[in-house]
Amino acid sequence: MAMRDIWGRSRNPEPEPPQGGYFALHDAYGDEPAAADRFEEWDRRLDELRPAKRTWFGRQKRWWIVRGIAAVIGLLILIVAWLAVTAPLSKSLQPIAAPQLTLLASDGTPIARNGAVIDRPVEVKALPPHVVEAFLAIEDRRFYNHWGVDPRGLARAAWTGYGGGSTITQQLAKFTFLTPEQTLTRKAREMLIAFWLEAWLSKDEILERYLSNAYFGDNVYGLRAASLHYFYRQPEKLKADQAAMLAGLVQAPSRFAPTKHYDRAAKRMKLVVGSMVEAGYLTPAEGARMRPPRLDVRPGKALPTGTYFADWALPQGRALAEAGYGGQTLTTTLDSRLQSIARRAVMQAPGKAQVALVAMRPNGEVVAMIGGKDYEKSPFNRATQARRQPGSTFKLFVWLAALRNGMSPDDRIDNRPITTGGYRPKNAAGNYSDSISLEDAFARSSNVAAVRLLQTVGSEKVIATARDLGVRSPLAEGDPSLALGTSTMTLLELTSAYAGVAANEFPVRARAFATPEQGWLARAWNWSNQTRLSGRTHADMETLLRAAINRGTGRAASLSVPNFGKTGTSQDYRDALFVGYAGDLVVGVWVGNDDNTPLNGVTGGSVPARIWRDFMVQALGRGAARPAPAPDVQEDPGGPIEPLDVPGPGDIPTEFPLGDDRSRVRIGTDGVTVTTDAEGLPVDVRIGREGVRVNPGPAPPPPANERPLPEDLPPQVLPR
Repeated sequence: MAMRDIWGRSRNPEPEPPQGGYFALHDAYGDEPAAADRFEEWDRRLDELRPAKRTWFGRQKRWWIVRGIAAVIGLLILIVAWLAVTAPLSKSLQPIAAPQLTLLASDGTPIARNGAVIDRPVEVKALPPHVVEAFLAIEDRRFYNHWGVDPRGLARAAWTGYGGGSTITQQLAKFTFLTPEQTLTRKAREMLIAFWLEAWLSKDEILERYLSNAYFGDNVYGLRAASLHYFYRQPEKLKADQAAMLAGLVQAPSRFAPTKHYDRAAKRMKLVVGSMVEAGYLTPAEGARMRPPRLDVRPGKALPTGTYFADWALPQGRALAEAGYGGQTLTTTLDSRLQSIARRAVMQAPGKAQVALVAMRPNGEVVAMIGGKDYEKSPFNRATQARRQPGSTFKLFVWLAALRNGMSPDDRIDNRPITTGGYRPKNAAGNYSDSISLEDAFARSSNVAAVRLLQTVGSEKVIATARDLGVRSPLAEGDPSLALGTSTMTLLELTSAYAGVAANEFPVRARAFATPEQGWLARAWNWSNQTRLSGRTHADMETLLRAAINRGTGRAASLSVPNFGKTGTSQDYRDALFVGYAGDLVVGVWVGNDDNTPLNGVTGGSVPARIWRDFMVQALGRGAARPAPAPDVQEDPGGPIEPLDVPGPGDIPTEFPLGDDRSRVRIGTDGVTVTTDAEGLPVDVRIGREGVRVNPGPAPPPPANERPLPEDLPPQVLPR
């Protein structure tokens, strides 16, 4: 049997090759089958002696090691990508609070300041050693010896229960990138970001960003602003005792602020000095001699509680302001003269009723805003935040939709009572007729005509017209009461829509800052996105608005110059409005109660119309107003803030009836005006610096016992 037969355990041996010097090695064992069986036994024993392959869960160890390394690399890539998105290094260069922003009126008068006190960043190389040492001693002694997380500090905090064990790098990660929540997940993220910062920034860069952003109390952020605020000196010139007190503030700035809690700040300062001695930055003798420093807080630029206009303008100003340290000053569109006029005019609101007024240019630049009678008592802005029913002022959209649909002011519509259906509004004082022209129906504010016109045109077209004019509030499609202004919106939104009609270019976006000069491409793009009425439609709409103010429900607002407007009164006299325009001003006035209770018969054609007229008479009496300057960044002029909408002794109304209540006397800054009639014709007699002037005036109100019911009543529903 050949050798390959034995090792191959062949049962059928092939014939032996010819003898030529070769011989079988196993001949001594013979050729019987038992010999082959012994070799198989040897093979089995040899297999048992070979080492077994090591496996984990059925896989070789090498398989798991290779895939484990790949998983770790993939996880690191994901972590780096996550950090690059959520913790960009550039963010640590930005202030953590909004810097102080000063708003100016169009004439340069400061009207509000808001935001944190932040100054330029500091450089570690420029600071005296004792300034840096004070912060390192109390916050992170091993700052220059760890990689963002200090194991010794963590162990010490866990063992003693004192301190949080956070390094300066971790604190920078916390107030720059994370929320103040106290969870293990946030702590893990804090450590991860700390390693990230240490990997990409030098120690001095990390310390500089920490010192430039830390909060020191009193709405002051950053070491430079804090040293100027508390000691009126630059951080490069801080003394050791001053630096020690500032270093002690960062643990609890509000609690240790020396301007409010000097004793606490002094006690905390002693702890800082003791830490500096322990760290070897001061000798025991130097530490013993150090006393709490004297504060040097200079009278600063007082921050006002705010104003209605400033609160509304501030978010727009933040969007325009440049990001970075230091305060900025922006010029708004607010006209201080018109704001003062508005404040005096709204004092006519009766009793406890609130009042709101918005005055803007046809392009949307707001020049005056009153959000209530007293900001200090109620900062809620009723011009921009309150959503109330516009009443008949909404009829602008109904009639405009009809004009866009091909109708004209001379077309007639049924003016008889509505006797079918579930909604049955009625006209004021039961004034009905078989038919009425669209112009007269708009002037008299006919409710039944408005509902029928809505049904004729279709609510979807009326809503589309309102949307074109910039109304974004929800509007109920298919609801007949929509024609009478039952859907709520803000006064600012409604006034902006009227501004679109005044400019014949809409939608108009109300804004507190003038639009910067644009290139021809931007102007062309904006022009293509604007909608305009045809010349005939626009002229017809102004005919309707002129009729409403000159011979309709808005007669109390009539001026001696071309004027356009509409009254509005909501259900049960809860809201009274007048919105209109004259010259280059579009003004909306609202009067109502915050609790939505009735106004005891006040309609849009009474108090709001008179407020509107008083404002317009004074605002337009001096000719066209100056254009508002662009919102460029300027130097803060300093000086006291003039909120412009806080009432004072000079704001007491000086209007009162004269004689038989058919005449009124008004005392204003431009003189004394007597509104009366001469042989049945209304006139205004004004006595001022220019002498005596006689102008046509609105029809004076008749005596109480002769007054007819107002035509602009809120919609009421007759029972079936």
